[in-house]
Parts: sequence; structure tokens; C-alpha cells
Amino acid sequence: MNYPHPIIAREGWPFLAITFILAAGATVWCAAWSIPLWIIFVFVLQFFRDPAREIPQQAGVILSPCDGRVIKVERTQDPYGQRDAILVSVFMNVFNVHSNRSPANGSIQKIQYFPGKFVNADLDKASTENERNAIVLSTNDGHLVTFVQVAGLIARRILCYVKVGDVLTRGQRYGFIRFGSRVDVYLPLTANVKVSIGDKVSATTTILAQL
Repeated sequence: MNYPHPIIAREGWPFLAITFILAAGATVWCAAWSIPLWIIFVFVLQFFRDPAREIPQQAGVILSPCDGRVIKVERTQDPYGQRDAILVSVFMNVFNVHSNRSPANGSIQKIQYFPGKFVNADLDKASTENERNAIVLSTNDGHLVTFVQVAGLIARRILCYVKVGDVLTRGQRYGFIRFGSRVDVYLPLTANVKVSIGDKVSATTTILAQL
């Protein structure tokens, strides 16, 4: 399911239409009072931007599934793939691109959705308590990579457009999270992680690890 990258994500079109109509209508009625609405329109416009990205072609690399800041790199248990793993968590604030993209080539083995809370996605407990959607991918060379969309304090909508059995290519758009949130990536213990806590990463263009 390739995405033509129209610069503005389709998930944002209704929000843009509504805020534009309100701002334009307010401008006709009273230009001064329309300023806050135009500010909201610009915020919505930047939030739903979805630019095309260059896809690294090196063999065996795992790419970042989202834009944001690395907040965790640790050895832990992957509760979705039932294995020991290295966890890399990426936190997205409201100024990051929120389109989610596949970190590797492979086929989807499992998808699990969990309703939950909406605590700050920057907190550790968000990974286990918040609303989340986990995808377990078997890469073309036989590794398991799990990536989990996690809702945040403001995020109230996780969108996932793929299903079990689908074959993904690295960089392929598979979902979207509205407003601040995070994505957890569980890697094999043999992975050579290329990022550190505090690093800023970009969906598709940043290499998280080498298998």
C-alpha cells in the first residue's frame, strides 16, 4: 500500500478544510478576530505535513518508523513477539511529522490493538498502559522486528492501514497517530543500534540499527 506523498497527509484534509472555512469566514466578518483562527490553521497545516523521504538502500538496516526524539534504548522483553529484545523508543511532539512508516522489508505476522489510557507518551508506563497498536514483522532475512504505535496525552486516535499477511517495504506508509505520541521498536538482541538517547530521528531517513 504505497502512498503518493501529497505533502499534506490525507488524515488532515478534513481538519484543514474546517479551520480554513472558519478562519476565512471570520476574516470577512472581523479581520482582527480571525487571527487566532489563522494561527490554528497554520498549526494544523504543519502538523499534518507528510513530505516524501529518501529511503536508505543498505542491506539489513532498520529505519526509524517516525520523526521524533529517542527517549529509551535498553534491553527488555518484547511482549508482542515473546522474546528478549532491544527496545528503542521514539517520542513525537506536536511539531513532528506523525506519519508512520515501515522500518524494514518483511511480512506482518501479528497485529495487536490494546485500548488504554492517555498518559504522557514520554513516560515509561505509556508503553504498557496507554492505547497502543503493535505490529510484529518478519523481515526478509528472518528477523523479528516489532513496532508499536502508542497514543499520548493529547493523541486520541491511532490509525493503522495494514493487516496480518501484508508485505511491507521499508519506508512504506502504514499508519498515523494524531498529535503527541510515541513509537516503540523492539529489535533482535544481535542488532547494532545506531542511535542514542536524546538523538533526533526522522522517519525512513534515519537508520536505527543494523542487523
